[in-house]
Amino acid sequence: MSPNPITLSQLEQYLAKAAWILKGPVDASDFKVYIFPLLFFKRISDVYDEEYRQALTESEGDVGFAALPEMHRFAIPDGAHWNDVRETTTNIGGKIEDALRAIERANQEQLYGIFGDAQWSNKNKLSDRLLTDLIEHFSKYELSNSNVAPDMLGQAYEYLIKHFADLTNKKAGEFYTPRAVVHLLGRLLDPREGESIYDPACGTGGMLLECVEHVKERGGEYRTLRLFGQEKNLTSSSIARMNMFLHGIEDFEIAREDTLRKPAFFSADGLRRFDCVIANPPFSLKQWGAEEWSSDPYDRNFAGTPPKGNGDMAWVQHMISSMKPGSGRMVVVLPHGALFRKGAEGRIRRAILEQDLLEAVIGLGPNIFYGTPLAPCILVFKQRKPADLQGKVLFIDASDQLRNGRAQNYLEEKHIERIFGWYEACKDVENYVKLADQSDLKENDYNLNIPLYVEKVIEDDLPSVEEALEDLKVAWRGSLAAEERFRGLLQSFISLENEQDPGKSLSP
Repeated sequence: MSPNPITLSQLEQYLAKAAWILKGPVDASDFKVYIFPLLFFKRISDVYDEEYRQALTESEGDVGFAALPEMHRFAIPDGAHWNDVRETTTNIGGKIEDALRAIERANQEQLYGIFGDAQWSNKNKLSDRLLTDLIEHFSKYELSNSNVAPDMLGQAYEYLIKHFADLTNKKAGEFYTPRAVVHLLGRLLDPREGESIYDPACGTGGMLLECVEHVKERGGEYRTLRLFGQEKNLTSSSIARMNMFLHGIEDFEIAREDTLRKPAFFSADGLRRFDCVIANPPFSLKQWGAEEWSSDPYDRNFAGTPPKGNGDMAWVQHMISSMKPGSGRMVVVLPHGALFRKGAEGRIRRAILEQDLLEAVIGLGPNIFYGTPLAPCILVFKQRKPADLQGKVLFIDASDQLRNGRAQNYLEEKHIERIFGWYEACKDVENYVKLADQSDLKENDYNLNIPLYVEKVIEDDLPSVEEALEDLKVAWRGSLAAEERFRGLLQSFISLENEQDPGKSLSP
């Protein structure tokens, strides 16, 4: 076990090797089900030991004092420590299960259900030999606070989430949004210290943590933020909670539930409202709960009921309903079809636009998300738009702002800077940006398809008819002259041949 601080590179290699140990018996799509709980289990065990040693030193060797619950962030019951599992040689999976459940019960308010529902005792997948190798590998480093700072552990955790996304690709879209897109969303949302931030489709928590980083980078006190997330998938919601703890975040709530059917956060007068709302909800969700929506008890159907087979506009209405009156703002990622599909979605779009909450529509390039080649778009909403934007919507065509890759395209920092610069400047840019007003929207029947507003100027370098005729005449005269030169050369060649061989006769 390493007594020295670990570098980020060492930590990343260490976590990637853990996934490699599982390769074979466990599908790549299931790696996260096992790796993240073990990492968190190891971390809280090592931190518990560190806290124990510190309390022992402060109390001059008082063992009872060092074991007091108030000396520790999390309680580790007898028999449920990492070392207890490490010392087990048979039925290791069962021992892991028992230890994780005991920790959850001992820390019900913070950790109940956090380790998920992995089948640790399934020996067809996880033999004692494999689990021994995995436990021994994780035991290589001490993951205490003095050895691995929360920021570094958080970065390594994000690396591991992306690593699993790369391995699983198509399935990754369920829990991972590319880091560059998340960074752009954070800049557009611009959360400030002291604010509440909500992600109704939080996946593994990356967007909430981006908001934390945004506040940190601007010198704000990130510990004043209040983070709220909801996620239907058990594994992803558990990972999101672990992600928060491993990043050193204290004030957060992650609920595991279907947001559209059962929103989790309320205040005295209905749905809870937040300063910032951010999400990349599942695109064009089919079984989203249309039956309940028409009589939604939370009044989220203020603009209408979306089609049964497409929940995009249900997410938008839920998020708008979750914005704090007067100060709330939101960013959401959607498929481009949400901008122009007709029928029920068209009517909902019109009702929303007539409320003048939409500030910007940003079209991104194709194939930048895992598992789909579709080009996404970003919608920016504000409860109170700036005075110069009231009655207007900013359209940005950023479809060519990407780096092409073989299997996937990528947003780079220079692209993010350019897109955000256009958004911040809020003025027309030929081929890229158009500030449209309500009359433009009405004229287009509230269709938000970006090419209707951002017209591409085609560079016309073709000559005029007169210039083309003159060029043709010059080319024709040139061809006649070339033909004459060729005839002359051919005649000279024939004459030379006749002189050298008088008996040979050639004619042109």
